[in-house]
Amino acid sequence: MKTLDEIKKYTRLHVDRVAEDGGCGIIHIGIWDGSVIWSFGGGWDHVSVCPFKRNITPTWDDMTKLKRIFFEDNEAVIQIHPQESEYVNNMPNCLHLWRYQGDFPLPPAWMIGVRKGESVADVLKQANEELNVVR
Repeated sequence: MKTLDEIKKYTRLHVDRVAEDGGCGIIHIGIWDGSVIWSFGGGWDHVSVCPFKRNITPTWDDMTKLKRIFFEDNEAVIQIHPQESEYVNNMPNCLHLWRYQGDFPLPPAWMIGVRKGESVADVLKQANEELNVVR
């Protein structure tokens, strides 16, 4: 997670409060304003955002902007869809970004799709090599 000084560089973020393990404020992203809370205690970095208008839910692009504001480029963050028995939904249009501060496995890029500069053949080759497919 970025430092408070780095986070404050985003001019459309008004920081209301800062504590030893995070802070909160008001943020403008895209076409909406909302509350934002961030923390980095308990082994997890966390950012939640909730547009003030309850009929708006942040888009993928909105969450990508949020990721760039609060996290370093080389940090992978996740949105979690837990098993239904663990659902918590105190605010229907609030979304969260999480980053585990330890080693956290991510799927290899070839499982997700074709990256910029790669071909489908490159991705298939990677998949075949990792899955030990013999032809």
